Amino acid sequence: MIQRNRLWGAGIGVLAAGVAVAAPTVYPTGTTIYDPERSFSGYTVLSPLGEQAVIVIDMNGNVVKQWDGYVNSAGGPARILPGGQVVGAAGANPPRQESLALVQKDFDGNVVWQFDRNEQITRDGEQVWALRQHHDWQREDFPAGYYSPAFTPGTSGSNTLVLTHTSHADEAVAGMSMLEDDRIIEVSPSGEIVWEWTAAEHIDEFAFSPEARSAIAAGGAGRGGARAGGAGGPAGGTAAGPGARGAGGQGPAGAAAGRGGGRGGAAGYDWFHINSATYLGPNSWHAAGDERFAPENVIISSRQASIVAIIDRTGAVVWQIGPDFDRTPEERQIRQIIGQHHAHMIPQGLPGAGNVMIFDNGGSSGYGAPSPIALNGTGIYARATSRVLEINPVTLELVWSYNGPNFFATNISGAQRLPNGNTLVTEGPGGRLFEVTTEGEIVWEYIHPTFTGARGSNSVYRSYRLPYEWIPQLDSPAELAVSPPERGDFRVP
Repeated sequence: MIQRNRLWGAGIGVLAAGVAVAAPTVYPTGTTIYDPERSFSGYTVLSPLGEQAVIVIDMNGNVVKQWDGYVNSAGGPARILPGGQVVGAAGANPPRQESLALVQKDFDGNVVWQFDRNEQITRDGEQVWALRQHHDWQREDFPAGYYSPAFTPGTSGSNTLVLTHTSHADEAVAGMSMLEDDRIIEVSPSGEIVWEWTAAEHIDEFAFSPEARSAIAAGGAGRGGARAGGAGGPAGGTAAGPGARGAGGQGPAGAAAGRGGGRGGAAGYDWFHINSATYLGPNSWHAAGDERFAPENVIISSRQASIVAIIDRTGAVVWQIGPDFDRTPEERQIRQIIGQHHAHMIPQGLPGAGNVMIFDNGGSSGYGAPSPIALNGTGIYARATSRVLEINPVTLELVWSYNGPNFFATNISGAQRLPNGNTLVTEGPGGRLFEVTTEGEIVWEYIHPTFTGARGSNSVYRSYRLPYEWIPQLDSPAELAVSPPERGDFRVP
């Protein structure tokens, strides 16, 4: 594979200062590039932030299916299972960025499964059940949560990994300050919580420097007191089938997805801010005897700390890169990862299987010693470009990377390896999706055309490509090549 040149910048300080950046106000939307001969053609599933819906488009950008009642800005990605069923987050819990439930619907929109019985929270003066899910979730029989010809996930019968919040104080993290901590749970098909892991309990395992620990502790100053929102303790429960009690209100989302950690206020101190949690799935490393990569182990991405790590079933951290990518020669070759999202292991059946793929956003992240650009030691790393990385998890070789011109998505975003070796990239904040070859050539590009809110955002949290046959209720669409004009020839009359 070809490693693309990396572009490194120092302009993030200007962006963080709130200076306006010039950008076009008129530009094409929909599918702007499509080479049917070199693309992996299929349906693309969108989880837009501004619309309470899951949207499916064909290769020419036509909307072919839409399920309403999902809140992607609270809960992150929606996924489609074979047979045309969809699973995603529903309901919101302002001011927190979290959903009330995961809900599975059939093609016609009927609820076939849902889960919300994780913690009780106070809403409008009443105690109600809520999942408190945020950013990610995954079915155990669906490695990485996207299509591979090696796997056909079922519509039922599989455990579900869910990234959630829990509110508590932990003196090892930030004294008596109230944390909005990350808690990963595994839920059985019947709704029993069968495994859990909480980030604060493992802070000593993450190789933070003394300066970083001081910055983390200081970040929680003044955030003590009773837990906001009245979240109760965890509890098991039963999953709901058709007609069972609902997933809570499906009103506006509470917050924009993908914001950095370290936030306080009513929601508590979001010190670690995990933005993806994914089963590894079957892989060659484990087949060769490396227990760190057991299929049921979970890979996590901590955006705030610039850490990607693997957790085993005892809860121990058994593999890690970051937070400081100057620690080892191998990490120096990767170079500093900043504000990353969607860390996962490429599933078997796809080119690069077993390697770890990461959307390295740039922006700012990391804890350490205070500096002129990080006065309180939070956000010590900064870069105004993005990269997509493919890393061998054993040798830490950077196998492949992409960094194109003007490629910068400061939050959300993700990447999917496709069966033809191309990579589908979600450049989330600007609603731009594109399929890129290993040589770095874009063979499909789409700009989400729906703009919502006061700022007119068309952001897409994440997108996934799947074969036409996974939604058999739809007729396979026509595939019309799209060749954009030369830039100098593109005119609006």
